[in-house]
Amino acid sequence: MNSGLRKRIWLGVSLGLLLSGCGRTSNETHSAAENAGQKETRIVKTSADVIKIGELASTLGAGTSAEISIPISIEQGYHINANPATFVYLIATELTADKSDGITFGKPIYPRAEKRKFQFAEQPLAVYEGQVQIKLPLQAAPNAAKGTRPLALHLRIQACDEEKCFPPATLQAIASLDLK
Repeated sequence: MNSGLRKRIWLGVSLGLLLSGCGRTSNETHSAAENAGQKETRIVKTSADVIKIGELASTLGAGTSAEISIPISIEQGYHINANPATFVYLIATELTADKSDGITFGKPIYPRAEKRKFQFAEQPLAVYEGQVQIKLPLQAAPNAAKGTRPLALHLRIQACDEEKCFPPATLQAIASLDLK
């Protein structure tokens, strides 16, 4: 083999190895950093990066009422403002639902807030942390069409950590309602 061909092969293999390391996901990078004893900082761009809505399903008889529990998961180290928020300028957590034929929604029932003091606020704030549930009362009309239907829900939130708040987001979720 001539030296020019060997150099090109060596360059191709080196470039391939270099580029294969660039394809790692952030979880792989985080795990490698943890194994090396380093702590990697997570980049959070919006509130939706750290707040998730769990699975939603409920059964309701025609002409009856019930509550759907909306499970919300807030990553450790973050919180969202309670409803009502401590101050009018804070963005309170707010649940809304799209209209659905034969279904009437009540006012959401928000969980009890925790009062916490943060670096960016002079007074303790009413917040939710960890796992919380919002209950949404609903009532089916006696003549509501039976069967399974989707209920579109919207959760407006603003997540914060110990030092700052992130841009608000509206999370979308679909609850499956089985009307008997």
